Amino acid sequence: MPPKFAEDLDRAAAAQIMSNPRLAANPALVSMLQGKLGSLVGRSSGYIESLPADVRRRVAGLKGVQKEHSKLEAEFQEEVLQLEKRYFAKFTPLYQKRAAIVNGATEPSEDEVKAGEKTEEEAAAAAAAAAAEEEGEEGTAGAKKDTEKAEEKPSEPVKGIPEFWLSAMKNQVSLAEMITDRDEEALKYLTDIRMEYLDRPGFRLIFEFADNEFFTNKTITKTYYYQEENGYGGDFIYDHAEGDKINWKPGKDLTVKIESKKQRNKNTKQTRVVKKTVPTESFFNFFNPPSPPAEDEDATSDIEERLELDYQLGEDIKEKLIPRAIDWFTGEALQYEQLDDFDDGEFEDEDDEDEDDLAGGGASSKDDDEEDESDSDEEGDGPKPNKEAAECKQS
Repeated sequence: MPPKFAEDLDRAAAAQIMSNPRLAANPALVSMLQGKLGSLVGRSSGYIESLPADVRRRVAGLKGVQKEHSKLEAEFQEEVLQLEKRYFAKFTPLYQKRAAIVNGATEPSEDEVKAGEKTEEEAAAAAAAAAAEEEGEEGTAGAKKDTEKAEEKPSEPVKGIPEFWLSAMKNQVSLAEMITDRDEEALKYLTDIRMEYLDRPGFRLIFEFADNEFFTNKTITKTYYYQEENGYGGDFIYDHAEGDKINWKPGKDLTVKIESKKQRNKNTKQTRVVKKTVPTESFFNFFNPPSPPAEDEDATSDIEERLELDYQLGEDIKEKLIPRAIDWFTGEALQYEQLDDFDDGEFEDEDDEDEDDLAGGGASSKDDDEEDESDSDEEGDGPKPNKEAAECKQS
């Protein structure tokens, strides 16, 4: 391919990606493309210069027209943001009422209960019809039985809705993958999740907690900043995120674990226990976001993945969890998730690897015991994480 056409394709492809809000929000990708485009600046393919003077004048005129178009695009995005803020002000009283009901400060009105029951009846009828179609009368009877069971009242009074936010988060796929068994004990004290817009482009997530045994913070926030200048299509471009420092109580830091290793001296045969603190999987790592690479640094695949995941989690909380928390609590929101976005080719079986570990693990452990009587003995680590955090796509 001639260099002229290759450069033109580079420019066109990069511009197309920068105009896509889903891709433009990826800070690592933006940084890479800016570097690519920067290397093309000032390098002419020679085609425009070869055009007749009057044609070049018209091309310049079209660039002027496009500049006006870009201004309108930026105005459009700004007006969309202002519209979001106006409606967010209308949503806020509803969020406050939700928090009061969840935490037992108030009870829902009769009208609100009736409206919710009507929604439940409609959903139950649809579920029963689907079950009857698939399983016949047995499915309908099962749905009816479940409904009757749900109407049973608890024997003791319960304040608010216990573990509301923890349950909602565990039903949100991208968040559930980050929550470990140890995290759940702390997230049970989560009383509300809110967000607010910044004076500059960006938003802040606010997590409110009741008094607990893990940390002293009443609120833990995370702020997402966008670049001051708009992207190619007028969209806001993600810049970076900053999280609050968590003031952990002694021995309660969920983002680390204590590893103990017993070592034996080869000469004296005496043993000693060596302990060290190492990072571990935890939802609370969310508040210590990765930093984008500097302009003169190349983004590694690990950094790119972490930045993408971090940005996506913030967007999921802002756009999905907070507005429809009750639907995530009940699990109804799951039916609207596009879980089929994952390609089977992205996953591979690990059976062979597990079998290799089982087959070869015994021999290596025996050899290691000659110097270390135990490879690792974790203290206070509790149960292991449920899953490894998977790569998450932009939305």
